[in-house]
Amino acid sequence: MEHQSHPEERVFTAAAGSAKVMQADAPVQTNAHEGGISASNDQAGSVQQSEQQAADTCHAVKLDQDGKPVRQSHHSQEMKSNLISRLNRVEGQIRGIKGLIEKDTYCDDVLTQIAAAQSALNSVGKLLLEGHMKSCIVERIQAGEHEVVDELLVTVRKLMK
Repeated sequence: MEHQSHPEERVFTAAAGSAKVMQADAPVQTNAHEGGISASNDQAGSVQQSEQQAADTCHAVKLDQDGKPVRQSHHSQEMKSNLISRLNRVEGQIRGIKGLIEKDTYCDDVLTQIAAAQSALNSVGKLLLEGHMKSCIVERIQAGEHEVVDELLVTVRKLMK
């Protein structure tokens, strides 16, 4: 996901119970040991590169217009393409189901297609959850944010409904 810089935008990061908020136009650098972001006017490199590093961690989030943190994902382009491709197929399946209903197709056939669409959507959820657990969850636990386990449990419960 490409990150655009706006002067009024701020970067927020929480690590081990602390939070740092800074203007996006200040150079930032990701500190992997603290899981946070620190500013340095002497830092070489562009602001955009530093902001991208911040956006590539699970801890860095953008603040919305009200100053509330909005977490963002950091999937690889390959993962995003895979997820979008799968979702496009699901979207096509849903359109097909609508067509079957409009044509008064036998209920059992429609239900079979609904089950297939649900299965395909569940596969997208599983892939997303796997990536989330292998990156975001691991990083946040390593940063001492053990409350992320409770967040994960809530997420898993939602997927299991």
